[in-house]
Amino acid sequence: MKFVFSILLFGFGFGAFSQEQVAFYFDTNKFELNASESSKIQQWIAENKTSKILSITGSTDEVGSLGYNDTLSQKRVLHIFNLVKGTINIRPDFKSISLGEKGATSVNKAENRKAIIHFLQEKDLAKENEILGIKDTIEVIIPENATLAEKIKLAKVGTKIVLKNINFYQNTFATVPESQGALYDLLFVMQKNESLRIEIQGHICCIDKDHRNLSTDRAKQIKRFLVFNGIPQHRIQAKGFGVAQPIYPIPEASEQQAAANRRVEIEILSK
Repeated sequence: MKFVFSILLFGFGFGAFSQEQVAFYFDTNKFELNASESSKIQQWIAENKTSKILSITGSTDEVGSLGYNDTLSQKRVLHIFNLVKGTINIRPDFKSISLGEKGATSVNKAENRKAIIHFLQEKDLAKENEILGIKDTIEVIIPENATLAEKIKLAKVGTKIVLKNINFYQNTFATVPESQGALYDLLFVMQKNESLRIEIQGHICCIDKDHRNLSTDRAKQIKRFLVFNGIPQHRIQAKGFGVAQPIYPIPEASEQQAAANRRVEIEILSK
């Protein structure tokens, strides 16, 4: 498991009713447990083989510099992590939290030199997502041959949809006449869904860098068409990605790959 230190507070709500916590205390300036606390954590491990660890938070007293205390609390978290690793199940998005002396909440310095394990007991694992406030997500599959209106209806916030049949004259942001059908399809969708907000995203192909910001200009051109036809500007953002997000590696192996990279997408911002 990749172990990452973080000074950010753990995203799960520790106030949830079924989360548990246990604290282990360190001697001054030490990041390894003494004999008494080592015995305590071994007993806890033996009693919690079927639990799941959510995070470990380390803190220090206020003696020493901020930098020293931050490092010391990191080492304390790592020491505890190494003791429990391989013996107790650890959540894949496990968080390590290094508070340093910012975690000193007691007037008793000894009570601030600690690491806290937040965990779920076996009896609560069936309600894990509910306890942690994580909503189950259902993957939405959008048929490739669906109309744009159907794709928008099925899409969730954050979904990206390629606008097919929108093409431009070479090295310009002017759309070719054959693009009118696709442009009006997008316009009608925006007119019928008044709460819909989108970001139009331009992509180009075949070169190593978008020196002329052509992808941005093409996205803006689509926005201009919508605004000219009555769609409020605040519902539309425009952004160019150049060649930063190709579907196929550049240089492309075929014209089909180049055409796939050379595209306009919309991302759903809100519905």
